[in-house]
Amino acid sequence: MKIKRLIKSFVMEEDGIGVVEIILIVVVLIGLVLIFKKQLTQIVNDIFSTITDRAGTV
Repeated sequence: MKIKRLIKSFVMEEDGIGVVEIILIVVVLIGLVLIFKKQLTQIVNDIFSTITDRAGTV
């Protein structure tokens, strides 16, 4: 609940960054994900395989 209010107040804040800046940041993040998709997929797969392997030892 507290995080939700914090995010809402951040988005509604007028003296902060504008909509254009937010859109540009989102576009850049999407571009980075598309560029590094293979590497990100490999990292996520490695993490899940490590979790799966170590889950039996708990």
